[in-house]
Amino acid sequence: MAQAPLTLRRWKRIEYDRLVALGVFHGEPIELIGGQLVVAEPQYPYHASAISAADYALRAVLPPGWIVRVQAPVSLDDESEPEPDLAVVAGRPADYREAHPARPVLAVEVAESSLDFDRQQKSSLYARAGVADYWIVNLVDRVLEVYRDPEPDPSAPYGWRYRSITALAPPAVVAPLAFTSRRIAVADLLP
Repeated sequence: MAQAPLTLRRWKRIEYDRLVALGVFHGEPIELIGGQLVVAEPQYPYHASAISAADYALRAVLPPGWIVRVQAPVSLDDESEPEPDLAVVAGRPADYREAHPARPVLAVEVAESSLDFDRQQKSSLYARAGVADYWIVNLVDRVLEVYRDPEPDPSAPYGWRYRSITALAPPAVVAPLAFTSRRIAVADLLP
């Protein structure tokens, strides 16, 4: 007896947002990634500490009119609403009372157990959305991975990838593409 292939139900962002509003997930750490519901990485102390360190370092260099959102949704397209560990967006918190931001100038993921997923899936997703600057605070190797220059690539999970990938270790410094005169010590992004 042959088994029928599994059929996955793909979700649209509008459907996902409605389920969130109805309280269906009861605060579970769920993200909508490419039409699929994905459970987010658990918050171990080292991971949480790294998010705080990166948040502090980013806020210290941002000019007025920009904010850092911590583990808050960004609406990338009709089938994706990830919650990057950090996202830099224009405006003030009140600007996002009615809708999540759509175009962060920088998305940052802090990765330990999710490192492969963040390198493959999330990088392709952010590249497809046109996020010009994507960073992974790699806790496994204690480096900052900087992804830039999105381009189409049919072999990538979401059809896009970053052309430029650089790994930086302390004592290197990095500047967000949106604020090239603002430097951050890589050591300040690592706990």
